Amino acid sequence: MVSGVRRNDGKCCFPTFYRIFTFAFLVCLFATSAWSGSRTVIDQVGRSVTVPSNPQRIVALAPSITEIVFALGQEHRLKGVTQFSDYPAEAEKIPVVGSYVNLDIEKIVALKPDLCIAIKDGNSRNTVQQLESFNIPVYAVNPKNLESVMETVVEIGKLLGVHEKAKSLVDNMYARAERVKALVLKTKSRPRVFFQIGIAPIVSVGTHTFIHELITRAGGQNLTEGPIPYPRYSREQVLAMAPEVFIITSMARGEVFEKVKADWSRWKDLPAIKNNRIYLVDSNILDRPTPRLVDGLEMLVKIIHPELFSNKSGSQFRGSRFKVRE
Repeated sequence: MVSGVRRNDGKCCFPTFYRIFTFAFLVCLFATSAWSGSRTVIDQVGRSVTVPSNPQRIVALAPSITEIVFALGQEHRLKGVTQFSDYPAEAEKIPVVGSYVNLDIEKIVALKPDLCIAIKDGNSRNTVQQLESFNIPVYAVNPKNLESVMETVVEIGKLLGVHEKAKSLVDNMYARAERVKALVLKTKSRPRVFFQIGIAPIVSVGTHTFIHELITRAGGQNLTEGPIPYPRYSREQVLAMAPEVFIITSMARGEVFEKVKADWSRWKDLPAIKNNRIYLVDSNILDRPTPRLVDGLEMLVKIIHPELFSNKSGSQFRGSRFKVRE
């Protein structure tokens, strides 16, 4: 036990070094509990993960994760992203650690992350295990539809300590989706939609995809629904379906994109061509599990059901600001 020192006035005091030590200890204790703590959570694939209470060095292992972190206003925490993390534009300034299906473990480790956020559809279990072998916590998300995308936004918001911001963002997404639902209920028409995502071969979308869900929510009939996520078709098969709405989206851009549209436009008897209802759209707002899926939904309902829109109702939808090339 450290005893006090008797002063001339008879009062007792502790040695200076002891008071300094006590103060420093309390400061460190507070800092540790406030900033360096950790907690154990269950991620979206059912794994128990110990994560920092206040992560500051995050590596996003998929473009969709990058978008969500930006949407939450926490981009200053991002120290690494994957290839094609191109939205918003500021994301392209962040160091790239490979593609989300072929990550560079050495680059990730060199960034000294205190948290990696992975996605089940893309990041392999082996990759996650390698990162964890370096004592890097990995939280995995597994969005399958629009509702679970909203859940993912909330979960990432909790991880980053911005739950209220995440909740506000999701409330906005939900309200906009409900407006589309109410609008679609005004008509019984369900135009036949062919959605092309691959050029050679021709590839479309099955039932268990984000695009199928958005087509359905927007009041369309997906002509290629079924158990195969990304079915392939011949030109003859597509023509036989006689789509009323033809939508083309691809990572290809420029002249290639326009050429695909021009090739289909030669088939004048196709209902979509006859009625000038063939469109080129940005793939990223339709197949990335991010808040922008609602932008894609608003865009699709305007493409599939233009008759439902007056100038007044159309102005309610952000999708109207996206370029749709007819």
